[in-house]
Amino acid sequence: MEAVAVVGAYLVGAIPIAYLVARSASGVDLRTHGSRSVSGSNVGASSGFVPMAVAGVLDIAKGALAVLPVMDRPGWAALAAGAAVAGHNWSVFLGGSGGRGVGPALGATLVLAWPGTVVLAAGLAGGSLARHTATGTFAAQAALPVVLGLTGGAAGAWLAVALVVPMWIKRIAADGPPPGGHRPGSMAFRLVHDHDR
Repeated sequence: MEAVAVVGAYLVGAIPIAYLVARSASGVDLRTHGSRSVSGSNVGASSGFVPMAVAGVLDIAKGALAVLPVMDRPGWAALAAGAAVAGHNWSVFLGGSGGRGVGPALGATLVLAWPGTVVLAAGLAGGSLARHTATGTFAAQAALPVVLGLTGGAAGAWLAVALVVPMWIKRIAADGPPPGGHRPGSMAFRLVHDHDR
């Protein structure tokens, strides 16, 4: 039953909310527009604030929904949370395209470990105020295992790792190899800034 819940979490996470909202609001395919990320920020760039807010709330909701069936089993809950983020980042419904996973991670932590929601939201807000949202979210993601480890023990730390790993893999992988190939410096720059030099 728990394994089915994890597969279900991936499929819930894979629902391409941002893609559907942008298509509905302005007819834009996010995979070919702006940053080419199927994300709330790209919805904002293509379709405006209200569609971005709608996509953001629904992405958070799908992260929360994905973990509800196993919320009382910490190990399985962490796997379900990571699966929801992976589904969002590599959606089976979009041929592997997706976003960066922050929305579903916010939703999952809202249900499972609210201090994680605070950390991720603070990273988004601080990054937005500094006009470096990607760097702010990276800092929050880096802090997440420490904060959830301190507040939730081993279960909290494992939840944080399950969330951060697919988010960081997506940032590094992006939409293809960086100009000049896979050099350590290029990969580190991508991880921190979520774009190439």
